Amino acid sequence: MPFAQVDGIRYFQFDSLQALGVRHGIFTRRGGVSPTPWDALNVGGLVGDDAGRVLENRRRTFQALDCPLESLYDVWQVHSREVVCTDEPRLPQQPHLKADAILTDQPGVTLFMRFADCVPILLYDPKRHVVGLVHAGWVGTVSKVAAYAVQAMQEQYRSAPGDIVAAIGPSIGAHHYEVGQEVIKQVQTAFGQDVSGLLVRTNGTAEGKALLDLWAANRLVLEHSGVRQVELAGICTACHLDDWYSHRGENGRTGRFGALVRVPAR
Repeated sequence: MPFAQVDGIRYFQFDSLQALGVRHGIFTRRGGVSPTPWDALNVGGLVGDDAGRVLENRRRTFQALDCPLESLYDVWQVHSREVVCTDEPRLPQQPHLKADAILTDQPGVTLFMRFADCVPILLYDPKRHVVGLVHAGWVGTVSKVAAYAVQAMQEQYRSAPGDIVAAIGPSIGAHHYEVGQEVIKQVQTAFGQDVSGLLVRTNGTAEGKALLDLWAANRLVLEHSGVRQVELAGICTACHLDDWYSHRGENGRTGRFGALVRVPAR
């Protein structure tokens, strides 16, 4: 089953990564200590929630997967195509680097990111024992941050793209993601002749706007990078507010859910 639950903490897992022994989870909003509007498992520190509650929620997510909180490595997510490779956790007093993709081949490091509609992408190379975590909103998608992560896996860890297993997590679905001309033009520029399946117009779409399929776009980015194994969660965050935070679905007044991944012990 894709969902698991430990002590009230409910999280999603991918069959492909489970089969390879990768410890990972994309955590729902259930089982935390934060009140409305962040109820309950908010792990975002910049959305107005109390810092102590955020820390407790993060502790609970790590505990659910039996990962020491001290193994955490995270970054300041800025909607970029920057990739950081790390060999060790980030110390509490150590400043965050600005990036939207993080990689490691160290089993003692747990990669961690925060989401609320943007696309979580998990990567694993079972031959080189490298994991990656990517944050792709529309800016990261047109910047092809997932491709830069795959490229960094090749350059830093000698990964072959055909060996990499990718998983696209819960995020906003196209039917809830209407975008305007600024975004449409950038998507058209980024994807060229492949854009037809990524921008959709329906009878309900406002004039001059389109629905953007972030799932299809990031799958395309991965496939063009040589990744042949891509699993899609297919879960829209805006459709399931009982499980997920959604920036659009809750008009910006919400929390952030966490995603974490670590290299299997060898």
